[in-house]
Amino acid sequence: MSRRNISKKRFPETDSVYNSYLVSLLITRILKSGKKTISKKIVYDAFDIIQQKTNEDPLKVFENAIRNASPIVEVKARRVGGSTYQVPIEVSRFRATNLSLRWIIQYSKQRVGRSMAIKLANEIIDTANEIGNTIKKKEETH
Repeated sequence: MSRRNISKKRFPETDSVYNSYLVSLLITRILKSGKKTISKKIVYDAFDIIQQKTNEDPLKVFENAIRNASPIVEVKARRVGGSTYQVPIEVSRFRATNLSLRWIIQYSKQRVGRSMAIKLANEIIDTANEIGNTIKKKEETH
């Protein structure tokens, strides 16, 4: 890492269907082996499933899920003298959304189901309703 320049955070472009940064961040997090078209198909199929199950706008459900899963505080190891302490630190907004996206994808992969789109849709719906493994992880972090 360079000592002089502080690198700027680069945000991806908005996605073509929903025109949202959050959806494009979700697509890039699901990405495996550079197959972006497959990850786009997974996300858009999951949003269609959310639309069918909840009869609401899937983007609003997804944003609500991200808001519910975002942690406010996390602990970091701080070394003072010879011992290490767990110190609570407030989480920035960008890191909170990244953590919530990571947890949603992680726990949707662990779910039992046929396709990744169904598992992702169910995890997003559960997180929006404040139940499921992602919310447990947030509470555990707090």
